Amino acid sequence: MMDSSLFITVFGTVILVCITFLICSKSKLLRSLRSIIPSSKNTYQKLPLGSLGWPLLGETIHFISCAYSDRPESFMDRRRRMYGKVFKSHIFGTRTIVSTDSEVNRIVLQSDAQAFVPFYPKSLTELMGKSSILLINGGLQRKIHGLVGAFFKSPLLKHQITKDMQNYVQLSMDKWREDQPIYIQDETKTITFQVLIKALINMNPSPEMEILKKQFQEFMLGLMSLPVKVPGTQLYRSLQAKKGMVKIVGIIIQSRRNAIAGNTFTVPKDAVDVLLKDGSELLTDDLIADNMIDMMIPGEDSVPVLITLAIKYLSDCPAALHQLTEENMKLKMLKDNKGEPLIWSDYLSLPFTQNVITETLRMGNIIIGVMRKAMRDIEIKDYLIPKGWCFLAYFRSVHLDKNHYDLPYQFNPWRWQDKDMINSYNFTPFGGGQRLCPGLDLAKLEVSIFLHHFVTNFRWVAENDTIVNFPTVRMKSRMPVWVKRRQD
Repeated sequence: MMDSSLFITVFGTVILVCITFLICSKSKLLRSLRSIIPSSKNTYQKLPLGSLGWPLLGETIHFISCAYSDRPESFMDRRRRMYGKVFKSHIFGTRTIVSTDSEVNRIVLQSDAQAFVPFYPKSLTELMGKSSILLINGGLQRKIHGLVGAFFKSPLLKHQITKDMQNYVQLSMDKWREDQPIYIQDETKTITFQVLIKALINMNPSPEMEILKKQFQEFMLGLMSLPVKVPGTQLYRSLQAKKGMVKIVGIIIQSRRNAIAGNTFTVPKDAVDVLLKDGSELLTDDLIADNMIDMMIPGEDSVPVLITLAIKYLSDCPAALHQLTEENMKLKMLKDNKGEPLIWSDYLSLPFTQNVITETLRMGNIIIGVMRKAMRDIEIKDYLIPKGWCFLAYFRSVHLDKNHYDLPYQFNPWRWQDKDMINSYNFTPFGGGQRLCPGLDLAKLEVSIFLHHFVTNFRWVAENDTIVNFPTVRMKSRMPVWVKRRQD
């Protein structure tokens, strides 16, 4: 059972959501009430089994209560036992088809905008804007994704990321003291944000970057806020912060355009250069600025949490830590003996280190799933997804399914020695299809660099800490560790 404080948190969240719905308009309330009623008898008969719950609230209370627990997938698992891997529900005011079936998820993720489009909470769509790569569809989305994806995969950027990551990691670790705890989550957020800002807009650590970082942190707070944008609300403050960020990035974009006009533009140094070099009239300054801000999210959230979780799991698994340390020590000694610096391909060549990262992605589920909206009635494997309904591909249940992985709640990097498992549809930590995360290779590279320098320079003892899974994945106490510098 939930304790009283958790119940108050859950109940309060749901009440605030309901009040927001009621304030918006009568028509929205009527639409919410109608949303629990099947559009026709024929549609009802073809829908997956499941429950739409209470009027207006649906099953939101139970969903949130499970999300706050240490087993957020329990909401899905209970219904999967009752109804099957694909079932209907009603969460956050939206009729939803929930899928824990990897094959169904694959088909939906590979579909184009004629079948499914991205679906996000209203607060997030307000903040991202209509030109965000997360929301746009068709040719423009493919253009931006293709340009940025190719740049992120380029050896030139990997070389730059490696140098920057090594530099910022070293600067951070040089300041660590043995008589006080080091908070891994905080340290990695600072490091990865600096690295990503350099890759996106070629900005180095400076007072201007600190301003940008503070504005970005305020912006992030609004992503899961109530969709009310009046002065005093979090969404309003986040929108104001984004305006400040757009102004800073806009100045950088304009200076680059001037360089192009003056024929002083050289090889692209960052993502802004890549988009400007394309020369398309569709890629306006505002669109580029909005998307640079959206792409900052991994530097504040996904990558630092991935590093932190890897340290957490390694701390709890001495055998894995020992093998990873040995592997990285051998690489360090080899390069030191040759008098050669480590390059990006060295880090990615460490098989067990990559297995640790892969297992962290599977267990950590930093991205628990993705949401899409059906643009027409669609049948997949005899399941009907009605037009206008939300589709939630829930990755966490797939990654923790005992039918796919032996002892799924056990951290076991050795399971990935079978390389075919990585290419399976049962493993989708970065999504899939046309919207597969373009920065996945860079994320793995950054984690590899941090782990290498951490285990080759320090021994550590981790304090007890727990993983929080909602509304985003993070460590409750920011992962404090006590370090001791290696003498060997």
